[in-house]
Amino acid sequence: MASFLSLKSLNILALTTILFLPHALAQSTCASIAPKIAPVVAAGYTAKVLINGLKTPRGMLFDSQGNLLIVEQGGAGVRLVKLADGGTSVCVATSKQLIADSSLNHGIDLTADGKTLFVSSETTVYAYAYDATAGTVGAKKTVITGLSATGHPTRTLFISKKNPDQILVQVGSDANIDSATTEASSGRSQVRIFSVNALSTSTSPVAYTTGQLFACGLRNSIGWTEEPTTGGVWSVENSLDDTKRNGVDVHINNPGEELNYHGVLNDTKSAQFGANYGYPTCIAARDPTILPVNTGIQIGTQFVYGTVGGTNTDASCATKQAPRLTFPAHTAPIDIKFTANGTAAYVTFRGSWDRQPPDGYRLSRVDFRDGQPVQPANSANPAVDILTNADNTKCPNSCFRPTGLAWDSKNRLYMASDSTGEVFIIGGT
Repeated sequence: MASFLSLKSLNILALTTILFLPHALAQSTCASIAPKIAPVVAAGYTAKVLINGLKTPRGMLFDSQGNLLIVEQGGAGVRLVKLADGGTSVCVATSKQLIADSSLNHGIDLTADGKTLFVSSETTVYAYAYDATAGTVGAKKTVITGLSATGHPTRTLFISKKNPDQILVQVGSDANIDSATTEASSGRSQVRIFSVNALSTSTSPVAYTTGQLFACGLRNSIGWTEEPTTGGVWSVENSLDDTKRNGVDVHINNPGEELNYHGVLNDTKSAQFGANYGYPTCIAARDPTILPVNTGIQIGTQFVYGTVGGTNTDASCATKQAPRLTFPAHTAPIDIKFTANGTAAYVTFRGSWDRQPPDGYRLSRVDFRDGQPVQPANSANPAVDILTNADNTKCPNSCFRPTGLAWDSKNRLYMASDSTGEVFIIGGT
């Protein structure tokens, strides 16, 4: 639909609209929408479906007018959802396709003034002039090219709140073990910094590898954010599949998925700035008890992949940046967002494919104090589960799979589920 529909016109045209728009009933009333797969909700929290019928929703954000922008990875592009906020309840007033581009698959962010929207495909970052009041975009402008065209396809974008002229652009590996990423020049398994102003004013696109290297050795770190009180940058990483150690299959519980700390974005002298986080040679233990040749390995300790011996020793991993926390293997963290006061970070775990029984498929909370997690680096319980599936043995086919997170201006948390095409409002945060 090319323009917003009024609530009145939705009521008049409800029968026609529902044939084309699966969430039309959610738009015309604040009636309760039943979740496709009901989540199990932790005590003190609530979960309500805001909208359904979406095409694989991934990255999300709110604009300056309180509109929710959603990247639909299922070929639709970017959707703009205008909300009706009654104070105690929120529902969809109108919904439309803002950008029609089937190549867009995850990354999205807005400049501090809310006037430029950045989105990404597997190979390219684009910018659009954006008018939140009108709910419109200008012409597409190609700003970054040369992102790897193989392997993990999502390219996360994150514009710093503390340093609003800096945008991070992430690229994952092109395979489970991408040996070429030991060199930063590969342009993969890393994140680079670009100037928002330079991208916005340039008359021609820049190559990805011209950006300033912020971190490397990250297999596929999809979620990026800043802790609001300190400005510390954090990411969540999807680690290795099918792991063996000295010929022994240890992949069910190893390696762990990682919560990584990257320091403050503009502190080029910090130990984390430009650091190597280990991949593809060093990975973090989640269950050290099943690792052969274990010499003091704990949860979170980095160890070498493959056969130990010669120059391939765990000692070589001591020069890599270890994770701050280590989550269960194959849980696939997708996004991370902090509360406004920095006392907690919420993480979506989309869930495993390389593990039996399945794991992940949940929204969890990591507690923070003074800019760092409360739990120690070797904690076996780094997070508190908030939303879970009732039976993970039915996953992935009969589960909700959390992806993008977004806070609105009233500090309400929204969570997308790509497998069920829904966005939830999470209460109690």
